[in-house]
Amino acid sequence: MEESVVADFVGRVHAGSLTTDEPVTGRVLLSQRRLVLATDDGKETVPLSRVFDVVVGSVPGDLRSFFNDSITVAYERDGSRRSALVEGEPEDMDKFVRLLFKTLLRNVTVTVRHPAKVGGRVTDAGDHRASVSVSPGEIRFGNCPEPFTVNLSAVIDYERTDRTLGGTKRPALVFRHVDGDDRTVTSITTVPNERALNILGRYIKIEYDEAMEDLDSFDPTEEQLEILVSIYSAGGEANIADIVTGDVAQTSMILDTLREAGLVADGESGTTLTRKGQMIVSSYLESVNA
Repeated sequence: MEESVVADFVGRVHAGSLTTDEPVTGRVLLSQRRLVLATDDGKETVPLSRVFDVVVGSVPGDLRSFFNDSITVAYERDGSRRSALVEGEPEDMDKFVRLLFKTLLRNVTVTVRHPAKVGGRVTDAGDHRASVSVSPGEIRFGNCPEPFTVNLSAVIDYERTDRTLGGTKRPALVFRHVDGDDRTVTSITTVPNERALNILGRYIKIEYDEAMEDLDSFDPTEEQLEILVSIYSAGGEANIADIVTGDVAQTSMILDTLREAGLVADGESGTTLTRKGQMIVSSYLESVNA
């Protein structure tokens, strides 16, 4: 197959094989088969088949003073693990992130069960093979009986696990998200290997990680958590009469605080959890059950 360049821009780069310990200006080229970082002093070529992880927006400690937002590409060479970092203008980086993941996932075939759950109800959905394709803010599972698209900004939580299919144990990703009908659904994606799991998981949780960072500054009180969990237990939407734990006026004041924080909103038939509210509840329940 002919190899063509899908991304080409100038940014700041760093890789172990380059002669400097500090990031330098370089040309970043991405094709269907490789990533090339070219500087005046040399170049680093990364075969995409050797890439096992991609981290967006997190910089290793010894390089934090040089980079702001960046992409770290982890790969194997000569039996050792290496990494390369790229930083550029926001427009270039947004395009590069999408194209890099699109290229890395181009030939990945997964097994999906969707929806495995709707709310807390287990469905009778079966397992089907599916292809993976990415677009800005979305990931699509196609070439299956019921193709579906996941909006990355609607992902609530995710978990890595293992599943046995056809007598073989394989890595899998279980994630909850809000679908186009405003239902909270759970999807299970089984992948062929750990490499595919890393890359697919990283893409699905790009916006999840950003949202979790926003929530780090919010430390809910016991009363606020109690109300959030009550709404969650009611299916994600509840009338105030169903969630009052004591004084009605006090509960109303707490709900006002949660609205201001963007954790609840007014739905058609009561108070509903926003995506951030669901994320806080999921994180809390995970810590309780750990």
